[in-house]
Amino acid sequence: MPTPNDARDSASETDTTDTAADTNTASDETTDTSQNATHPAFELDLTDDELDALHDLQLGIENLHRSYGALLEFHHQLGHAMDRMRDAEAELRNAGHDEWANQLRDEHLPAGAINDQWSYELVEEFSGEFLTDVDTFETAVRDELADGLDHVSERRQQHHLRERARDSR
Repeated sequence: MPTPNDARDSASETDTTDTAADTNTASDETTDTSQNATHPAFELDLTDDELDALHDLQLGIENLHRSYGALLEFHHQLGHAMDRMRDAEAELRNAGHDEWANQLRDEHLPAGAINDQWSYELVEEFSGEFLTDVDTFETAVRDELADGLDHVSERRQQHHLRERARDSR
């Protein structure tokens, strides 16, 4: 069960300021910097293997999202390329090369990027099926093992480094 100190001790990633009260409280207490029972990331009863699995799963999810971004970049770049090729079709026709223009129009422009799928279809399939399924899986694992807490390893590292800094003052 969270205590009033949990909110103060579990600073978000965007909150990097320490208040005077935090500093005084930390220096008045004897603190084990490797674990602090009042910090939510340390309240979890996780084995080293579970902690490693959560961390690797989180990194995997983050890389999948980066892959999705790269797929979107591919989709946009391919769209720009196809626009230029459509322009080239008109230019070939204006230059009197109807056969080349017709081939571009009939064979290349309507073709899919991969196995007759257009890039938007790849984006939709990746995000709507694969990415959604893996995100749901990661959430279920994190909910069961870490009470839904995200970035457990990073939270522990953040807390440890802040406690170490407070103890050195």
